[in-house]
Amino acid sequence: MKQSKILYLTQAAMIAAVYVVLTYLVNLLGLASGAIQVRISEALTILPAFTPAAIPGLFVGCLLSNTLTGCALWDIVFGSVATLLGALGTYLLRKKHPLLLPIPPIAANTLIVPFVLQYVYGVPDSIPYLMLTVGIGEVISCGILGLILYKVLLPYKNLIFASAPGSIA
Repeated sequence: MKQSKILYLTQAAMIAAVYVVLTYLVNLLGLASGAIQVRISEALTILPAFTPAAIPGLFVGCLLSNTLTGCALWDIVFGSVATLLGALGTYLLRKKHPLLLPIPPIAANTLIVPFVLQYVYGVPDSIPYLMLTVGIGEVISCGILGLILYKVLLPYKNLIFASAPGSIA
């Protein structure tokens, strides 16, 4: 039992760390600004299809990324909640068709982030326009890159996301 808890925490921590590193990389490349923002780290929202440890890992990773990159408080809170809701949705769809897996993070971010952009940062564009641009970025990162990541990891899922020895899962 103790080994499975340690494995769970380790997987969550590793996912959070990868999320933070990818977010920093995207910021350095300038992909996280502009009309259509592509946060490559959001491709990791596909990982709850493999392990429930990805849910807290993605939430903490997004929380840390938003904090460390200097986001406003409400962006830190609501951006992280959007990622958490997306990860939960992906986990709930894990036994359905793989093409459905990116829908929850795309929907959560498309519905939440535009309000953050307008009300926290004062972006003058209309909410529907911001939903379109955020949605396009999410389709690229979660939909396209996330599904590519899913296909790459699928043959190795039992190796990468192995359960602790002696655990039921």
